[in-house]
Amino acid sequence: MTLTLTPKYTLDQYRSLEETAEQRHEYHDGDIVAMTGGTLEHSQIAINLCALLKSALRNSRFKPYNSDLRLWIPQYRRGVYPDAMVITGEPKFNDNRRDEILNPTLIVEVLSHSTEAYDRGDKFQYYRSIPEFREYLLVNQYQPWVDQYVKTDKNEWLMRSHEDLEAIIHLETINVDCRAEDIFEEVVFAASQ
Repeated sequence: MTLTLTPKYTLDQYRSLEETAEQRHEYHDGDIVAMTGGTLEHSQIAINLCALLKSALRNSRFKPYNSDLRLWIPQYRRGVYPDAMVITGEPKFNDNRRDEILNPTLIVEVLSHSTEAYDRGDKFQYYRSIPEFREYLLVNQYQPWVDQYVKTDKNEWLMRSHEDLEAIIHLETINVDCRAEDIFEEVVFAASQ
């Protein structure tokens, strides 16, 4: 019997590999995890959200970023790529690296069948360890459905579901209203998923 061990990587090893990699990877406390490709719908929703946020937040203290920027979660030693983030004020960089930030206020994930449980479970737990994090948007790519989590002053998370194209989603942390029909613009939903 042979035991095969997966090597553990230091953060510096991971960063070095990521700088030359042809695809992106997340860092999970020594493990490097390849990110899967997305669907046309996933990409369209992410682009729509980034465009909406960029337009709504122009000339404000809030700055939106897309999935090219890595989020470092120190408590859990995780490096991840949310579909979109908004930072209030100036970004805080991990180890003075301009490719790893520490302080998103709002995080958006577009859900897929393979990531939904992780995005709602462990990943949300990791995100909640970020002191500045106050709002989480989970966008379903298979139907017009958005779940919104907002952190209260009592350190509780309240959830609202928006389940149709006519919904108006008020992003509390950045004081922006998003219409569901704009988030899902040009997305064609299959009859059943």
